[in-house]
Amino acid sequence: MIRALAVVVPARDEQELLGGCLEAVHRAARHPRVRDLPVRVVVVADACTDGTAAIARRHGAEPLELAAGNVGAARAAGSDHALDAALASRPGLAPDGVWLAHTDADSLVPVGWLAQQLAHAAAGWHAVVGTVRVTDWSGHPDSTAAAFRRHYRQGGWFAGHPHIHGANLAVRADAYRAAGGFEPLTVGEDRALVAGLEATGHRVKRTTRCPVATSARRGSHVRGGFGDFLQDLDALAG
Repeated sequence: MIRALAVVVPARDEQELLGGCLEAVHRAARHPRVRDLPVRVVVVADACTDGTAAIARRHGAEPLELAAGNVGAARAAGSDHALDAALASRPGLAPDGVWLAHTDADSLVPVGWLAQQLAHAAAGWHAVVGTVRVTDWSGHPDSTAAAFRRHYRQGGWFAGHPHIHGANLAVRADAYRAAGGFEPLTVGEDRALVAGLEATGHRVKRTTRCPVATSARRGSHVRGGFGDFLQDLDALAG
C-alpha cells in the first residue's frame, strides 16, 4: 500500500512556467483520494541561471540545486532525494510504500493525476505511463496541430499507447530501484527507465486517462526532445 508520494520536477531556467506547474501539482495533491497522504514536491534546479529555485520555494516545493546540465541526472537526483527523505520521515516505511511521480516544469498535470496513479498502484501496477496534450499552438503553423494528432494516434490505441513522456510518468520506488533508476542521459532517460522496468518483469500501465498539458514552445531545452519533435512537424507541415 502506498503511504507516501513524491513529485519530482526537473527544471532548467524555468522561472516563467514553473509556478503554474507547481500550482497544478498542489491541486492534484489536494484531491480527496490523495490529500490524507504526505506529498513531497521536489524541484531539481539543474544548471539554472535564473530564479527557478526561488520560484520553487515560493510555491511550497523543495528545491534541489544541481549543476549537471543533464535531465536524466536531474530526474535521478530528485528521485533519490525524495525517496530518502520519505523513508527518513516515516519510521517503518519501505520503498514499496513510496510512489514517485514525474512531470516537467513546462507542463500542467490534471487535478486527478495523482489519484488515478494511486488507483493503478492499488490494482498492482508498478508504474504508470501517461500521455500528453498540447493546448496552445501559438507560434506554429496552423497545420502542425493536426499533424501532431495524426502522428500521436498513429495505429490506434487499442492496447494502451506507445508513448513515453517524462512529463507523465510514475513508478513505485522499489520497482524504480530494481530497474536501475534514471540513467544520466541528455534525452531518452524516460524511455530507458520504462525499458528497464519491463526487462525486470515489472507491470507497466499505459493509460490515456489524465493526459498532462505540455508546452509547445519553440526552442527546445533538450536536443532531441519534445520541442525538437514539434519543430520537425512544423517543417513537414510547412
